[in-house]
Amino acid sequence: MNKDHVKGTAKDIAGKVQEKAGELTGSEKQQLKGIKNQAEGKLQKGVGDVKDAFNDAADDPAKP
Repeated sequence: MNKDHVKGTAKDIAGKVQEKAGELTGSEKQQLKGIKNQAEGKLQKGVGDVKDAFNDAADDPAKP
């Protein structure tokens, strides 16, 4: 796990909270911001996965 995983997870969770707050207050703008933040968080976690894969491959080049 690297910093991209942590930051991505935090942004995803914050986006879920923001989306739910938008639903409770009836703010479509807040809901959309929350959905956007969730997508950004998931993308950042994906970046972390790619970095981990490259680091694992560099550590053990014989591993497929």
